[in-house]
Amino acid sequence: MRSSDVQDLYRQYGQELQGYLSRRLKCAETAADLTQEAFVRLIRGGPQGLVDNPRAYLYRIASNLLTDHYRDQTRRPRASAEPLSIAVVDGTPGQERALLAKDRVGHLERAIGELPPRQREVLLLHKFEGLSYGEIADRLGISKNTVMVHMMRALAYCRDHLSAME
Repeated sequence: MRSSDVQDLYRQYGQELQGYLSRRLKCAETAADLTQEAFVRLIRGGPQGLVDNPRAYLYRIASNLLTDHYRDQTRRPRASAEPLSIAVVDGTPGQERALLAKDRVGHLERAIGELPPRQREVLLLHKFEGLSYGEIADRLGISKNTVMVHMMRALAYCRDHLSAME
């Protein structure tokens, strides 16, 4: 699917899809992340031909992401109010895991460094300075939708870069 097609779909359905996810999740931040992921999946694995109903196709992706999200939530152990009576194992990673993590961080830093300047700036402001999309839009003098598109592309590039390294 062409980048311009995805941008058009994002402008047309992005906010609507995020609203749908936000109502289901009751969390605007997670809804924003899943909206981005829906468009990333559309870019990555979208059908080669034309989709008869792109809106329905995006909602199907979003529905699958919701299912995955809820499944992940049920798999995570919940904190218990009762004290643990089992001895706690040393949680520090072994040397091999520490080296692998350091290597992965290096690859991620290189991927971030290779991003176009605006995408890098948006990614750093959101992920490392904790600014919301609206705050980033105000700071950079661009629309919130543009911030979301830059963020979606930056995350997709970083994921692809890390996947290629593994």
